[in-house]
Amino acid sequence: MPAIVEFDQHPPTLRCRGDEDRSTQVHRRRPLTRAFGAQADVTVDLRELAFTDSSLMVDLAVLARRLRIRGRELLLRGAQPQVMMVIELVGLHRLPGVQLERPVRTLA
Repeated sequence: MPAIVEFDQHPPTLRCRGDEDRSTQVHRRRPLTRAFGAQADVTVDLRELAFTDSSLMVDLAVLARRLRIRGRELLLRGAQPQVMMVIELVGLHRLPGVQLERPVRTLA
């Protein structure tokens, strides 16, 4: 089974896939710990995240706070509409040091 959350140092990117909720929280600890030590801003790639609950958003808020203390930011990228709804509901996108890349909408 592939990891649901992975961290790649170059460039600092946290990738979230599949379904992330409280039951999978223990599996994201190691990648989050690695992301805490990033030497640059961290991008959270949410393109392949199909479902999440607020537990992931809380973990990302903690990551954003720890990065901000070190002068770094967290960029949320590629959130699907259902994930974007959770981000907005929790207010993660309003925290200092968090940037939300909204999808570009084209006119049909």
